[in-house]
Amino acid sequence: MSKKSLALSAASAVLLAATVAALNPAPAAATRPSGHQQAVHFDLAKGQTPENIALAPRGDAYVTFAAGRQIAKISRDGSTRILATLPAPADGGVHTPALGFPLTVGIVRATDDTLYFLYATGTADLTGVWRLRPGGTPRRIAALPANGLPNGLALDARTGSLYVTDSVLGTIWKVPTTGGTPTAWSTAPELASTGFLGANGLKIRNGAVWATNLDKGTVLRIPVRRDGGAGPVRTVATGLAGIDDFAFTGRGDQLLAALNGTSEVALVRPGHGHSIVLSPSDGLQNPTSVAVSGNTIHVTSAAYLTAQDPNLLRFPLNP
Repeated sequence: MSKKSLALSAASAVLLAATVAALNPAPAAATRPSGHQQAVHFDLAKGQTPENIALAPRGDAYVTFAAGRQIAKISRDGSTRILATLPAPADGGVHTPALGFPLTVGIVRATDDTLYFLYATGTADLTGVWRLRPGGTPRRIAALPANGLPNGLALDARTGSLYVTDSVLGTIWKVPTTGGTPTAWSTAPELASTGFLGANGLKIRNGAVWATNLDKGTVLRIPVRRDGGAGPVRTVATGLAGIDDFAFTGRGDQLLAALNGTSEVALVRPGHGHSIVLSPSDGLQNPTSVAVSGNTIHVTSAAYLTAQDPNLLRFPLNP
């Protein structure tokens, strides 16, 4: 096993332990998705561990392959095309905080098919926000602290702003889509880790930034003030051990959250608990992100712990 694989396995073992120790699901009514519309399988030996997903029209999707340092396009028919491979850090990425290997993380897509994504290496020359225009080559547009771990990414197209969670520094950064110097938008204590990874998944909805905290198993809502600053943090869901990324279902604030260590997806109704709607029996292998398009749920699984079948699964979203 390579040094990268060993580091990945060690970090994942910590994640599993934290998840199992803290798991305490609350009941909530839910309709369980059933039946795959499609399963796309990836090559673990090539580092094809899908960490995050951004949907495109016509059923296509873009994913980051964390261990492979790659951006890929997954076509509607399931074919995979590598769009870019990020340069490896000179030290191999062994100083990447918390994990010890370089990884591509959050990704979002603009309406012109420009992709913005995060790269964490533990080195000052590569860690930060990157951009890939159609037919172009990847370029870093904003540096982020090398001693942090940029993880979740969200795009506010209205203001031309990118928001970034830092899972190690417990910070949400704000960066213009044009690039430049990041601003520490929020350093609220609710974003901090308790030993492994804190602020993680990230979305923007109805004038607020929503984030998850993996260590604390929480979903947070932070309103955007009129001046663009961060308002007070409100914890809207708890008991979601090992929560990674999430997506809103389109039904109010109801959301679907990937629970990495237990290979589950939870339906979360803020203020009304949560229930498990997808599990390992549905093919999940340590899910990392969820996206919703119409009546379809897209779930990426990186197989960090199972080491069996990194994949992208699509399920119908039942009423």
